[in-house]
Amino acid sequence: MINPNWTFLKHPIHNLACGFGSGLSPAPGTAGSLLAGLLWCWPISQLSTIEYILLLSFCSLLGVWLCGYTSNSLQVSDHPAIVWDEFCGYWLTMLFVPFSLKWGLVGFILFRLFDIFKPWPIHVLERLPGGWGIMADDLAAGILAGIVLQLLIFLM
Repeated sequence: MINPNWTFLKHPIHNLACGFGSGLSPAPGTAGSLLAGLLWCWPISQLSTIEYILLLSFCSLLGVWLCGYTSNSLQVSDHPAIVWDEFCGYWLTMLFVPFSLKWGLVGFILFRLFDIFKPWPIHVLERLPGGWGIMADDLAAGILAGIVLQLLIFLM
């Protein structure tokens, strides 16, 4: 296994996969999700629903390739520095959520909880090969967190 550093991030594919450097922090998943949250605040939350879905779809499909490529370069199946999957998972959580710092924070907490604890079926999906496994478990965490978030919004 190779440990990435700032020189590794000069490669644009690795830079994206490692969340513009957020994946090099001591808590990479949290740092990547925080950066995703900032990007959600602006500009992503300002997109129309169709634009948001198209961007999320593009980023998720791109992520399969980005994460797989960087994972192969690092010679490990899912290096913690790879956080593009956190970006897409958080953005999926926030789909259909109107901009609000409160809901952005609640969505962040819910996504991190589902991503960390990986209840069924999330933990099964990370066994998929290559970039598919890296992306699928975070997208599933995003779906479950998004469902809980929508329920909370509805109840409040």
